[in-house]
Amino acid sequence: MATDAPPPSKEQHKLPSPEEFSEVQESAEFGELRRSYRSFAFPLTVAFIAWYLLYVLLSNYAGGFMGTKLFGNINVALVFGVAQFVTTFLIAWWYSKHAAANLDPKAEAIKSRMEGGA
Repeated sequence: MATDAPPPSKEQHKLPSPEEFSEVQESAEFGELRRSYRSFAFPLTVAFIAWYLLYVLLSNYAGGFMGTKLFGNINVALVFGVAQFVTTFLIAWWYSKHAAANLDPKAEAIKSRMEGGA
């Protein structure tokens, strides 16, 4: 079993210059990519932090409420705690769908244009 890396491809990509990077960074297309990312990531980050802080604050200052039994030995605190994990995975899944649909195509277009020198 060979563990050597495959030989480099014969197709050589031109590395962009610092000036080309600056030009792309200032372009409207890159600005739209950045806005698309930020308009998704920042609000969700703020919402999740608020949700997490609510959980922490309720755990510290509303022990009676969090200790309320819902059924059997399951109380509000346990449900909120599990919901934290569920929320984390849902946000990650939602972001991956958003990135695949909205961010990756724009980023790939910019990358291929820069590598191709077009």
